Amino acid sequence: MEAIRVQQTVQKSGELTIRNLPVEQGQQVEVLLLYTPSNKPERPHSTARQLLNSELVGLWKDREDIVDSIAYARQLREQAQKRPNVGGVLDDSPGQ
Repeated sequence: MEAIRVQQTVQKSGELTIRNLPVEQGQQVEVLLLYTPSNKPERPHSTARQLLNSELVGLWKDREDIVDSIAYARQLREQAQKRPNVGGVLDDSPGQ
């Protein structure tokens, strides 16, 4: 498969027209659209001191059902990674 790179500015919201491509009628093509979100909200950055002083540190300290917080956090991360369609991405791996 060959690649063609075309960069242009969107003139009408939700529409993009690409012309004069070196492809023939009936030829199979795949289109991958990469863009920079224009209204991406900024995530605030925290310093280590701010994190230590936040309510996140020690969040599970009074939980009697969590014996090993490190193992519990690891389990939560593994479960999150195995969920199908997380963040709009479909997981096509076997066994899912």
